[in-house]
Amino acid sequence: MFLFSSRNYGRDGVTKNRDARTNSVKDKLSLFLNKDKDWGRIRINVVVAAFCILWAVLWGRAWYLQMIAGPHLADRARRQHMLSELVSGRRGMIYDRNGHVLASSVEAKSVCAWPRKIQDFYEIAAALGPILNIPSLEIFNRLSKAKGHFIYLKRKVDDATAEAVRKAGLTGIGLSREYDRIYPYKHLAGQLLGFVGQDDKGLEGLERSMDARLGCIPTRQIVQKDAKGRRFYLQEAGQPEARGEDVTLTLDVQMQFFAEEAIERAAQEFDARWGGVLIVDVPTGDILAWAQFPFFNPNTFQESTPLIYRNRLASDALEPGSTFKPFVMATALQENKISPASPIDCEGGKWVSKNFTIRDTGNHGILPAAKVLRYSSNIGMAKIGISLGAPTFYKYLHSLGFGERTGVPVAESRGILRIPRDWSEMDILSTSFGQSISVTGLQMAQAYLTLLNGGVYRPLQLVRGGGKVEERRKRIFTEKTARDVMQMMRDVVQEKDGTGKRARLDSVAAAGKTGTAQKADHRTGVYGAKRLASFVGFFPADIPRYLILVMVDEPAQNQFGGLVAAPVFREIASRTLTYAGIVHPANTAEKQGHPLADTGAARPRAYKLAAQDAPSFAENMREPRKKPALSLPGHLAKATERVPDVMGKSVRNAVELFARGGIVPELKGNGARVVRQSPPPGAAWPENAKPSDYVLWLSEN
Repeated sequence: MFLFSSRNYGRDGVTKNRDARTNSVKDKLSLFLNKDKDWGRIRINVVVAAFCILWAVLWGRAWYLQMIAGPHLADRARRQHMLSELVSGRRGMIYDRNGHVLASSVEAKSVCAWPRKIQDFYEIAAALGPILNIPSLEIFNRLSKAKGHFIYLKRKVDDATAEAVRKAGLTGIGLSREYDRIYPYKHLAGQLLGFVGQDDKGLEGLERSMDARLGCIPTRQIVQKDAKGRRFYLQEAGQPEARGEDVTLTLDVQMQFFAEEAIERAAQEFDARWGGVLIVDVPTGDILAWAQFPFFNPNTFQESTPLIYRNRLASDALEPGSTFKPFVMATALQENKISPASPIDCEGGKWVSKNFTIRDTGNHGILPAAKVLRYSSNIGMAKIGISLGAPTFYKYLHSLGFGERTGVPVAESRGILRIPRDWSEMDILSTSFGQSISVTGLQMAQAYLTLLNGGVYRPLQLVRGGGKVEERRKRIFTEKTARDVMQMMRDVVQEKDGTGKRARLDSVAAAGKTGTAQKADHRTGVYGAKRLASFVGFFPADIPRYLILVMVDEPAQNQFGGLVAAPVFREIASRTLTYAGIVHPANTAEKQGHPLADTGAARPRAYKLAAQDAPSFAENMREPRKKPALSLPGHLAKATERVPDVMGKSVRNAVELFARGGIVPELKGNGARVVRQSPPPGAAWPENAKPSDYVLWLSEN
């Protein structure tokens, strides 16, 4: 009882103390509240304090977003609104000497996919299959098996397909910008120009050998996207478009047409394996035409084989035959082994020795050296060659460029010129009339250019401006030696008994040398029945202006260079005389009975000369032509005298229409359609206009 009572007494004491403290606080609060207060000021202070706290919080948040979270948020924004892509850039254009576009690049679209953004591969494949003309199963397999973030579904589609893909609006499917290479003149100089692959890399011809100059190093470019994910490019913001360097060739489109038309007729008429023509401007060394038949169209290179697009004039090394004889003659004259009047015994057409037998096509006895070249005597040339000896012979041939590349920026063969210690007596004899040595057509043109340049080496030129071949000016023959040989070549053409009389021109004197080279059978290792018919000539004969080399390989109907190749020279030379203004076209037409002889109509453009004003020489040939003259190649035949209307057309079509007039317009903006053009449609072509005066504005819509 005692303990229990003590415990209750303690609790009551604590309770009384707590109650007392509570009453004391209430009394003090009551006294505080009962005092007079300025409640308006209190409320203002509270509001100010609240605003200060809120302001501090906002500044703290801003500081946090900028200083702490800023880099992370900026990176996320860049990912959402900016795209980094590798841009290959537009390849440089290729022009002829007069500014005609031989190769250009136009914008194209490729269909691409981001597989990780696609939820249903089957649905996307089913929708894209009919548009791309690809089996849906193939698209499905490519999407489902893709390992990377990005794949191409179809490269460089046409404008209609690109527009259909854009309108489909498929998630994870888009269009990327690339460039498609086009050649406005189609097969014109096709083997020389070559072509590029899907990745815009040169694979053949000049496109390959000059890829470092025409192409450009791929650059990474930043592209901005709008809220809908559409991209626009920022060239105006300091990002110039990557672009290769333009190249201007020494070719002349008009003379290229002359050469291609003539060599096609000859190759088809004589059922030849292939034919080629080189035209060189003698005073400058510029190559004006580089023609090869069968033709090759770089726009459709997938449809051709290497046998067609192979540049044979530079890469095929063949035994030249009798066209090689002028260099042997020049060497002997230079070394004073003979003079033009030196008697040479041609053995009646057959020279038999203990180790060899050499035959001529004619039965000639003793001839002066000048007539040895006119009659193209193998026996006479062999006797001249043996007097030189291998070291001297080799020295001159090597100086002329045989056995070495010419330096022209094409893939070319060195040919075969063995060193003197490997020459036997028979090698010296056979080399004297163009056997036991292999040369390219390009090397032959280089050697003849040296001869026509007064005996001084002058390098051939194919590219104007930068990238010129380093000129090596050295004298190989004296002017007298060169002049004597040129006179002998003049007799080959101008004399009635010369082997090249079918190359004779009506208006000016021409000179040249025929060649009929035996071809070795690779299976048997001996010479067979096949021949290489060739002719190398120049005109005017006294002061050479143009050099023309003609090669017709394995003609079936006739095999002699004087019958197969010389007429090709005559046709090209006659038209070149008219085109260059050396001979007035009316005079030539009058001689030929041309219907335009008395019209006196002014020629609005030089290229129309080929189709309308140039005389026809078919009736003067040995046999009538089996095939009418060709129309002008490419789009030149369709050129108009007015600016075409390209409003609303695709970029590709618009550029092609302008290219028909020899103009490549400047493109402004990015898109697939033309929305504005200058000059306006129907206007006359401006006189002395610059390329920048022709502008097309583009839009995506």
